Amino acid sequence: MSPQPPVWIRTPQDLTLLAVSLEGAAAVAIDTEADSLHHYPGKLCLVQLASDRGAAHLVDPLALADLAPLAPIFADPAVVKIFHAADNDLAYLKRLYGFSVVSLFDTSLAARFLGLRALGLDEMLRAHLGVDPGKSRQKDDWSRRPLSAEQATYALNDVLHLIALSARLRDELRAVGREAWLEEECGALAALALPPKITDPDAYLGLKGTKDLDPRGLGVLRELHRERERLALELDRPPFMIVGHETLVALAARRPGDAAALREIPGCSDKVVRRFGPALLAAIARGLALPDEDLPERARQPRPGVPAVVRRRAGALRGWRAEAAKRLGLDPGFLLPQRLIDRLAAEPPPDLAALATVDGLRRWRASLMGEEVVKLLRGA
Repeated sequence: MSPQPPVWIRTPQDLTLLAVSLEGAAAVAIDTEADSLHHYPGKLCLVQLASDRGAAHLVDPLALADLAPLAPIFADPAVVKIFHAADNDLAYLKRLYGFSVVSLFDTSLAARFLGLRALGLDEMLRAHLGVDPGKSRQKDDWSRRPLSAEQATYALNDVLHLIALSARLRDELRAVGREAWLEEECGALAALALPPKITDPDAYLGLKGTKDLDPRGLGVLRELHRERERLALELDRPPFMIVGHETLVALAARRPGDAAALREIPGCSDKVVRRFGPALLAAIARGLALPDEDLPERARQPRPGVPAVVRRRAGALRGWRAEAAKRLGLDPGFLLPQRLIDRLAAEPPPDLAALATVDGLRRWRASLMGEEVVKLLRGA
């Protein structure tokens, strides 16, 4: 009989032992703890796993160079992988380790198909299992080691009850005939390919208040934004903890030239001026020294006109959605997201077969509302 892996998995040997112990499991519950509140860029700090055999483990990705031994478990169609609100978890697991995930069950999606309003895991554990998960620790710095006993218990609780919760939700979905809907949606989520992360050099143009800046102000803002990014990476702190967005735009608008003037800008406390004042003033000076021809310009993009017939179709779809959502007990935005309304209104499918091919619509929506929507679009 193979030895059981420890609760904490910090060595390659323990990780291999854990992977062996999960072979043949019917279900594995998974959660992650990442940290983008205290570090920049955000990092994956913890992976929690619990199997239907009852054992739960804390995998420490800060101590392990790779999690490759777990890849076969995630790719095994015979093992159901249970997450709650899997989007962020999958993003880290796919980007960092290249995991392929099949046989996914997302308890948050299950709750949406049941029309539940309380979608948080804590609320669902209380409502469905009578389990009190305790105080939330979502704002903790999960990169700190060692974790406290309370943190470890909280992290383990996130997976220890997921399998029982998924069983309860599956029974409820089966009772209302929506289990297949969830399976399709979970399959699409698991198969979703993640685009590569690309740093947008013009991200500063999206900050609130930039429309009031002249080209010189935009040039200063660009330099300030670059400097804040450099400081954030150097100090491993989120950019907003260096200088807030509103403060950055105010600096670009007023362009202070010394520490005394810096202190007059909202958000530039004495601490900010002491730590970052020289760097901010240097960035402002660089922006002021830019030649006119090197100043950024905001591209004027005319708002595309929407034909009246498209607006009518979209309005008809929103009206149908509001009524159907009440009838089905589903959130309107989940039943028919705005992106699908825009797509259907712009290019209305002529029949059910064409409707079923619309990207992102899913079979469950096509079968649920197909005839009504095609008829409605024709009429509109």
